[in-house]
Amino acid sequence: MASRGKATPGQIAVRAIVALLALGVIVFAVQGGEWGTTDLIKQTSRLARVKRQVDSLNHEVDSLKKYKQLLQTDPVTQEKIAREEFGMVKKGNKEILYRYTDSDSAARKSGAGKKP
Repeated sequence: MASRGKATPGQIAVRAIVALLALGVIVFAVQGGEWGTTDLIKQTSRLARVKRQVDSLNHEVDSLKKYKQLLQTDPVTQEKIAREEFGMVKKGNKEILYRYTDSDSAARKSGAGKKP
């Protein structure tokens, strides 16, 4: 029978190897593979970021739907767009005038500050 007193250097080496292998198995179980702990943490943060983006885009879509509804039904908004975008001028209660600019005069104004 072997005495249990002192371990030989060979036994210490075997125990160290077994302990390292056990530690390696534990580390691989936690970190290893495609679904490791760090990957799951990254996926969780990515999911939160994507949810924020979706919420932001949903808010933008709702705003655009409201604006579309205003454009289709609100005469004040329609008049504002007509004035700002198309150069229409309202005179009186019912008359809408168009304001046209001469393309030559616009070219002269933009070229007036340039030196030949």
